[in-house]
Amino acid sequence: MRAVVLTEYGDPDVLTLTEIPAPSYGPDDVLVNVRATALNRADLLQRRGLYPGPATEHEVPGMEFAGTVAAIGSAVGEWRVGDEVMGIVSGGAYAEQLAVNQRQLMPIPSSVGISDAATVPEVFLTAFDAMVVQGGLTSGRWALVHAGGSGVGTAAIQIAKAMGARIAVTASAGKVQRCLDLGADAAIDYRAESFLDRVGDLTNSRGADVVIDVIGGEYTIDNIKALRVGGRLIQVGVMGKQTVELPLGMLLPKRASLIGTVLRARPLEEKAVLTQRATAELLPLFDQGLLKPIVDSRYDLADIASAQAYMESNANFGKILVDVS
Repeated sequence: MRAVVLTEYGDPDVLTLTEIPAPSYGPDDVLVNVRATALNRADLLQRRGLYPGPATEHEVPGMEFAGTVAAIGSAVGEWRVGDEVMGIVSGGAYAEQLAVNQRQLMPIPSSVGISDAATVPEVFLTAFDAMVVQGGLTSGRWALVHAGGSGVGTAAIQIAKAMGARIAVTASAGKVQRCLDLGADAAIDYRAESFLDRVGDLTNSRGADVVIDVIGGEYTIDNIKALRVGGRLIQVGVMGKQTVELPLGMLLPKRASLIGTVLRARPLEEKAVLTQRATAELLPLFDQGLLKPIVDSRYDLADIASAQAYMESNANFGKILVDVS
């Protein structure tokens, strides 16, 4: 089968499309013919050697996919050959086939369709887990989400509005209006105004109930200041400085929580539980018209280097989709 394999680390040109053996699968696994995958920031880090994938004979990046079931293991009961499925994996989605545990699969909503479904799993599960499961966001409460034009940001906007919550996002000037059009209650040009001041105005100085951050570094202090008493800061990425001097006394009067999280490194059981909860609570919202995939652009698998270079430019709004077959 065709797959993108990392044999060295560096710039996008190290991504090599080649032929490797099809994956084997166990009794609890499903073999999927991959229709498409989508890019994530973790893919860029992995390409640079900063976020290694699972230990396998061939290092194939890719953390989400959509496709059809090609074969099932002897213990698989829910899925059948030909079913259209999507899901998250720790790696291997930049390939024509992959094997995945049956409990990590989700059915593709009819309103989404298989051609766009690869843009859904990683960002909607990440946003749902960070903002709702760990952040505790509920109807009527405020979320502040950084990088509102990213895949996770556009998913978070939609989830918040679908549940009746309110959401402010930060974005570059060219993405502010698009975030508002998607449903954000406020979109803050982070180069032109202080998100801390704006959140204070929006919440009558009460603060945000949950902050979702992918930047870290210099954002951390203002993120904590932006929280309400009892609020939660969920760190889902670090695109800025890796270290920050944090006065711990800031957390105490606010009784605030600082939570770091990733999906990739979690054990199978945790991923399966989140997948099943998202299947029950999130997927119906697509067919109800409350959620939709946001596709910025599409590339062929052979053009994966160009796709990653484009993502590094930070020009995309929503997801970059890669057609595999």
